[in-house]
Amino acid sequence: MNRYAFEIFGFGVAWYGIIIATAMLFGTFLLTKIGKRYGYNENDLIDLVLVVLPSAIIGARLYYVIFEWSYYSQHLSDIFAIREGGLAIHGGVIAGLIAGYIMCRIKGIDFKELADFFSMPLILGQAIGRWGNFVNQEAHGGPTDLPWGIMVDGIKVHPTFLYESLWDFGIFIFLISTLSKREIKGTHFVKYMILYSIGRFFIEGLRTDSLMLGPIRIAQLISLLSIALGAIIWLYLKKNSQKDL
Repeated sequence: MNRYAFEIFGFGVAWYGIIIATAMLFGTFLLTKIGKRYGYNENDLIDLVLVVLPSAIIGARLYYVIFEWSYYSQHLSDIFAIREGGLAIHGGVIAGLIAGYIMCRIKGIDFKELADFFSMPLILGQAIGRWGNFVNQEAHGGPTDLPWGIMVDGIKVHPTFLYESLWDFGIFIFLISTLSKREIKGTHFVKYMILYSIGRFFIEGLRTDSLMLGPIRIAQLISLLSIALGAIIWLYLKKNSQKDL
């Protein structure tokens, strides 16, 4: 499949970029709808998005470049070639959370509740964005004989991008359907952290292009840490909510 959808004045517009932009638009629309339902000002939410999204993109790229520095140190100009792929979701989430926290402090918005709201557009965006990996023929697994395997360079491999997309979409359905039953602010984002990390840990084990730290797959390590941190945050939020009763 051609990586480029079309050209404008000789400049190729990549499918990867179109898919990521589509995910962001869907996510922004969803966030404003959810936020307005709970009494938040749409302009405040848009302001948050305008800061969080660029921060997330920068964080996702920086994270990827850091763990692939052996290559990028020799090809500095490629650091900015994000149209070719190379965005790490963990870096994006970390940077987005930091930017979101700062903006919430500035605007006097409850960060825990906004994190809950962001969890749903975020996981939906991840489900959509994974299809950019399909176009770029990246983030796939090793050889397989399974009937749903895809052909990459003449070899039938696990479509790990598809596995993660389906897992993410399932999490989205769960989160959107249980938001109204949420009792403690912040726990919805924790559910996202734990559920996404469980799926990512197992799916990452099938991939052939994992970012590595020695023999360790970085995404699997971060997933385990996220599950543990999520459990700690959950207990902390629950304990504090009981104090407020």
